[in-house]
Amino acid sequence: MPIQDYLAKIAQGPKVSKDLTWDESKQAMKLLIEGGVTPAQVGAFLIAMRFKMESVTELAAFTATARQYVPPLSIPKSLALVDVPTYAGKQDTFHALIAAAIVATAGGAAVLMHGYDGIPGRPGSAGVLKAMGVPIDLEPRVAAEELTKKGFAYLDIGLYHPPIYRFLEMRQELGVRNMFHPIARLLNPGRASAQVVGLSHPPHFEKTAEVLRMLACPRGFVIRGVEGDPELSGAAATRVLELRDERITPLGITPKDFGMGLCTSREMAGFPPDQRDKEADLLRRLIQDQVPGGQKDWVLMNAAMLLYAAGKGTSLPACLPIARAALEGGAAARKLDELVQAPLACGKRG
Repeated sequence: MPIQDYLAKIAQGPKVSKDLTWDESKQAMKLLIEGGVTPAQVGAFLIAMRFKMESVTELAAFTATARQYVPPLSIPKSLALVDVPTYAGKQDTFHALIAAAIVATAGGAAVLMHGYDGIPGRPGSAGVLKAMGVPIDLEPRVAAEELTKKGFAYLDIGLYHPPIYRFLEMRQELGVRNMFHPIARLLNPGRASAQVVGLSHPPHFEKTAEVLRMLACPRGFVIRGVEGDPELSGAAATRVLELRDERITPLGITPKDFGMGLCTSREMAGFPPDQRDKEADLLRRLIQDQVPGGQKDWVLMNAAMLLYAAGKGTSLPACLPIARAALEGGAAARKLDELVQAPLACGKRG
């Protein structure tokens, strides 16, 4: 079917537009990725889908099809791998998830963080990791080697899946996000058995958990996270949907569940885009256990969340002592030192 037929189905307007079937969604995605459509048709499809909103079947089929265009990273099955997509960017708070991921890695988890740093005014994880000295421009093969050897790697979506990157970049042209933003979050490049997905758009909350289930994700966590990242809030309750054994369980997680008090907005405050070095310095000091109080607590509870996702404990509170030991015993600081050592090879986008 030509793209016009799919457009006619999804762009008829409120209460008239229809969802695409699984097969139709797969074919539409192939046309988009392989370039079998004009720029006008691409824009029309993305905007029509944004107004209609993707169904569970559509989003699952789009993601499954996108995965077929690039091979997964070669990762040992024995690795307790957690997939952590970071595509939202930050404006008001610092990237606690970066420090938490390194602490969790020091505690025995393996974390693949992948993302996109192209949202104006909302710096992503990549720029902060770069300021910390952690490689962010690894070719997929090298990222897999780093992940296997060190337990942590950052993967630039533009190096892993160029077509998805091109569609993410269309946000600048269209002025709004499109369906490729949730698709990127669900790509799971390492085919990790645990995915931790953050989002801020309420209509996608339950839907994303259903998509993970449809894609046969063994264990998933969908988090109404801080500014859309997969972070538990240190200042309020966080809505979480846990997928396990094909069952979806709603959770409300607060710092009190970890025996902690609430953070203040000042403790969670971020940095302007031109002050990434200052944020990098804060994260280094946090990882070196030089920062007490709410900022440390916020990092620890998110590290415990990643350890729980990796299967390192039977509950979130049970993973907190593992995270605390990794931080206060110096393992996290040593892990950061290991991560900033240059890999044997490094690929950059030309």
